[in-house]
Amino acid sequence: MGISERKRELRRRRHRREKLKRLYRKFQSATTDQEREQIIEKVRKLTPGWLDVLRNWGVESPF
Repeated sequence: MGISERKRELRRRRHRREKLKRLYRKFQSATTDQEREQIIEKVRKLTPGWLDVLRNWGVESPF
């Protein structure tokens, strides 16, 4: 039973990584502050380590 939970965990992690890559591309191409705010909010809801992600993206203060 433990191995199946591990597979689910890995799948969730991989999916989160791919989604963050897509959001980063959208963040870079966003032209308005409102678009950037929406993407930041999505990242915040997606991962518990959202502050580290935004720091890596070069966002100084998200709020």
